[in-house]
Amino acid sequence: MNIVRRREIKYLLNTEEYKKAKNHISKVLIGDSHNKDNGYTIRSLYFDTLDDRDFQEKEAGVEIRRKVRLRVYDPEASFAMLEMKQKEGDYQLKRSLLVSREDAIELSKGNYACLLNYEDPFAMEMYLFMTMNLYRPKVIIEYRRDAFVVKENSIRLTFDHDIVATEASMDIFDPNLQMNPIMDKNNYVLEVKYNGFLLSYVKDLIESVSCINTSVSKYYMSRNVTHKIIL
Repeated sequence: MNIVRRREIKYLLNTEEYKKAKNHISKVLIGDSHNKDNGYTIRSLYFDTLDDRDFQEKEAGVEIRRKVRLRVYDPEASFAMLEMKQKEGDYQLKRSLLVSREDAIELSKGNYACLLNYEDPFAMEMYLFMTMNLYRPKVIIEYRRDAFVVKENSIRLTFDHDIVATEASMDIFDPNLQMNPIMDKNNYVLEVKYNGFLLSYVKDLIESVSCINTSVSKYYMSRNVTHKIIL
């Protein structure tokens, strides 16, 4: 199990603000090793309870809440990451477990017994949690990410864009998934993630860009469309 505890601050940028921010940040910070010309792709399958408790708690602004997801970076990948993110006040606790492609396929079908084959205690915890709370696969979300890092303080600045989603298929490894935009293509999400404190020069970099602090959640945005249709 991998454990990360950090603060996360999110900003909503338009295209002009994104270009300005990325230009400033790229001159000072180190680009993530996975970056390509247009960043790299992230695809996540989110789970929720039968009555969408996690979605409802986000909408209600509950202080302590969670998200459960299965994440891959390439449809051809031989593995995936099963993750639980827990919001605790200003901090985010993320725990993750590497699972095989075969087990990821089972999880995406709502079959969680494969987790009993892992020795990591987190696997058993996730099996019990997802089974007892009746978690089901709900939506796949995909986007492009440009990431920059500050190694001395585990700081990450990421720009997420071209955010799309689907609830029609839960096949996370399908290279031809048909997905729909959930955010205007001219909007970008800047996430600032850090442990302890934010270095002053990084803070100055962010403040040099006029952007809006937001609590935007990709999962909430994608599911909100469905809930509005149902209502």
